[in-house]
Amino acid sequence: MSETTTIERAEAPESLGDSGWALSRVKDPYEKSIAIIGAGASGICLAKYLLEVGLEVTVFEIGTKIGGMWVYENDSGRSSAYKTLHINTAKNLTNYSDFKFKDTVQRFPSHWDMHGYLDAYAEHFGVKGRIRFRSEVTSVKPSFAPGREEPRWEIETVDGRNWVFDTVCVATGHLTKPLHVPEFQNGFKGEYMHSHYYRTPEAFKGKRICVVGVGNSAVDIASDMCVITERCVMVARSGVMIAPKLIFGFPVTDISMRLYKLWIPDRLRRKIIAFMVRLVHGDMEDYGFKPLTRRAHPTTSATIMQDVAYNRVIVKQGIEKIDGKTIHFVDGSSEEFDVLMACTGYLIDLPFLSPDLVPIVDNNVELYKRIVPVDWPGLFLIGMIMSTTALNWNYEEQSRWIREFILGNAVLPTRDEMLRDIEEKKAFIKKYYKESPRHHIEEEHMYYFMELHKSLRQGRWRRFRQRVRDWFGGGSGGPGSRRPADAHVGAE
Repeated sequence: MSETTTIERAEAPESLGDSGWALSRVKDPYEKSIAIIGAGASGICLAKYLLEVGLEVTVFEIGTKIGGMWVYENDSGRSSAYKTLHINTAKNLTNYSDFKFKDTVQRFPSHWDMHGYLDAYAEHFGVKGRIRFRSEVTSVKPSFAPGREEPRWEIETVDGRNWVFDTVCVATGHLTKPLHVPEFQNGFKGEYMHSHYYRTPEAFKGKRICVVGVGNSAVDIASDMCVITERCVMVARSGVMIAPKLIFGFPVTDISMRLYKLWIPDRLRRKIIAFMVRLVHGDMEDYGFKPLTRRAHPTTSATIMQDVAYNRVIVKQGIEKIDGKTIHFVDGSSEEFDVLMACTGYLIDLPFLSPDLVPIVDNNVELYKRIVPVDWPGLFLIGMIMSTTALNWNYEEQSRWIREFILGNAVLPTRDEMLRDIEEKKAFIKKYYKESPRHHIEEEHMYYFMELHKSLRQGRWRRFRQRVRDWFGGGSGGPGSRRPADAHVGAE
């Protein structure tokens, strides 16, 4: 890594061809510099996996704390954490594979638990010393011709300083920029608030609240507010299956994860999970919710079904129109509200990247295996995913995958192959999931991990064939064959 305003261009001795070429053909990977943008759960995980094999890493963090969205009132301004937020997966599933939660941490960690855990993880693995705090990245620009030159990326920070790296990894997440529905934001004449800005219920005491949404934030906030407000209505515009946190004294996630086996058919697994939910909650329709007819991101709550059963929260299935502070519902009823709380999700936001580099289409970043922009070698995105299991597991799988391509142990497929893979993924989502911006980045974790493992095996085979060609052509297999003697490399 160099801190300079002059960009040196390293041209390859011969054309490198398609953007899927090995990133180590010209420069030894251990001489390369790597930037990671974001010191949240995904960024520090990737940094750990790169540092442990001796790679040079610098992490840029906009605020002063490690943990991203899990830091309550984070001075980065990017956290959506409310005071009562807890993780949805039990701690034995939430922790990274090689760093466990302390025994004293509760079964479903709070945001305070998560912040402490992530900070300790970064300290334990030597990541903390690589973080540049208060270093907001304002621009990431390529300074190379793909296919003809080794990747070189220029990063500019908010203080006007320029940095040059061989590889840039974006780990800024996708839960920061609120998705506003104009009808709600502009049509409602009372107080409008997106859930991103919600922290505690006290300010809403005695008010009439309409919560729009039925995702995890919506059910948490409705349960949070219903005991202090005059009236709380939750608008569930789409079908849902709300799972409990515990069943028979065990975390539901512990049970459901055991069902993710290759020998268990997908349809059977879904029926078993649906049966478990019905065993605890009964039918969703009995509580006023629409039935779930297509796949959707999991919603879990320990309390919302009791709140609905006791009429602390009233369920409506949609909004017909808004007239001032009066909301007309699809069932023909109407009520006047003081506050409309929009739990309407988030937009993917990459303000430091030009849309020409990484287009965001229909709130989806079109990436090969959810990680690689097809035309720009040396640029990776981690964490642009919604999953059926704890996100930390996904970050580890993605980190190990990215590391092998940075090291030059694997080679990406051709541009056409990557584009075809992206289109197949989009078609799968369209076929099985209900239409929603958040589902464009949805992944069934078991199948996604299998995809990563398969693509990595294929990438290693491409690299092997490349080395064979180099050997018979009189080459040495490329500079990527050299590595420190104490470096341990293994992605699976």
